[in-house]
Amino acid sequence: MSRPLDRAAQLDMRGNQDSGGIWAPCLSFADGLFWLVYTDVKRLDGNFKDAHNYIVTAPEITGPWSDPTYVNSSGFDPSLFHDEDGRKYVSNPQWNHVSNSIGGHPRHPAFDGILLQEWDPVQGLIGPVKNIYAGSAHGLTEAPHIFKRNGWYYLTTAEGGTGYEHAVTLARSRDIWGPYEEHPNTHVLTAKDTPENRLQRAGHGQIVETPDAQVFHTFLCSRPIGGRFSPCGRESGIMRCYWGDDDWLYPDGDNMAPPEEVAPPAPAERVPRAAKEYQFTSDALPMDFQWLRTPEPDRLFQLTGQALRLIGRESIGSWFEQSLVARRQEDLSYRAETVLADFTPDTYQQAAGLTTYYNRHKFHFAAVTWSAELGRCLTILSCAGNWPDGQLSFPCAQIALEDGPVELAVEVHEAEQQFFYRQGGGWQPLGPILDASVISDEGGRGEHASFTGAFVGMMAFDVSGQARCAEFTQFSYAPLGAHSL
Repeated sequence: MSRPLDRAAQLDMRGNQDSGGIWAPCLSFADGLFWLVYTDVKRLDGNFKDAHNYIVTAPEITGPWSDPTYVNSSGFDPSLFHDEDGRKYVSNPQWNHVSNSIGGHPRHPAFDGILLQEWDPVQGLIGPVKNIYAGSAHGLTEAPHIFKRNGWYYLTTAEGGTGYEHAVTLARSRDIWGPYEEHPNTHVLTAKDTPENRLQRAGHGQIVETPDAQVFHTFLCSRPIGGRFSPCGRESGIMRCYWGDDDWLYPDGDNMAPPEEVAPPAPAERVPRAAKEYQFTSDALPMDFQWLRTPEPDRLFQLTGQALRLIGRESIGSWFEQSLVARRQEDLSYRAETVLADFTPDTYQQAAGLTTYYNRHKFHFAAVTWSAELGRCLTILSCAGNWPDGQLSFPCAQIALEDGPVELAVEVHEAEQQFFYRQGGGWQPLGPILDASVISDEGGRGEHASFTGAFVGMMAFDVSGQARCAEFTQFSYAPLGAHSL
């Protein structure tokens, strides 16, 4: 496994807003190459979307991936279609800033149809650009993908926004340039009319046919907890479909609400969820872990062979250099533990510890720091969805620590979480039970403004500028009970 965008020439997200960055990467294979199309969203607040689209290629799925070729910036969610005659076309929604669509509260006029233009690997975009589909009455039309079958060009799009009105809409034409007629049912996949369905916010995907002619539609969705909060973010789903006698695609059983489980196209064995432990004894960061924005991770962390060393940089939530190394929350209930083996702050401007993190407005941080009264101590810094100010709260009194390693843990049970700590004895609760529901897509600003899901991991900052380091020797993550995948 590898990450295709792994160097500054391909991607530099320093300064990108929360939930900006890479949107809707589209992977295809043609002409002996893998093609990856992606958007780097620099701004999503206000009326504007600064969204730059690029293409990289590789001879193998594992790489090496080329430097990017710039495509356009007229909208996000680009897709590359390879036609049977060898010609290629880029499609993407056109974003209209002259509208009343503001940030996390989108409105139809900003989603100004789907643009199509021919693209040449040598020359780039060529020929005229045409708006080929305005979208259905459901609106917020985005995420176009073209699929060809029996002489029809099928245009699948996402509509309704990324929240609970999300849907997959299908249209088709005999000519790639249109006009496109809409599906008799408009949508082929949505949970918007079935609030009791386990999978919600379903939309945004592609048609997939297997070599033996089984047909599916992929989609994004979430598994919300009570109160409609989705801590695991938008997850990937797949739904069986069939082609009708009228050459339209229909969902299996003619039920547009996607089921939680689907029979695989070939015999497969379910892999049970299991706890994972990480020791940080190699010179490479385990693939489960990620950091944010910068293509220069050596300024944030080092693997020493004995520990993961975080270099204290800017504050938690910084859009530039934030020393956060974390993995995804994949289960609605879980326990994570880490050992902070070495950290000696000498000012309250230095902190290191364990965090449940979504973005600068949604996190809880169990932090070892320093105070004039106690010296080295333990506390909690929280921002429980306070947008746009990002105001902190401090849910517990500072606790004095002895010298030496500190073990930190967190248990999350759907909408609640509890931090723990120990220094040689048994585990002790740290502070009160906290609201974990805010560490979700819908927490704080609301469902249309966040899409990435929650993380849990190790964090260090040093806003004094001294770059005080913190060494973590291990980390573990364990799903808990029936709320795992």
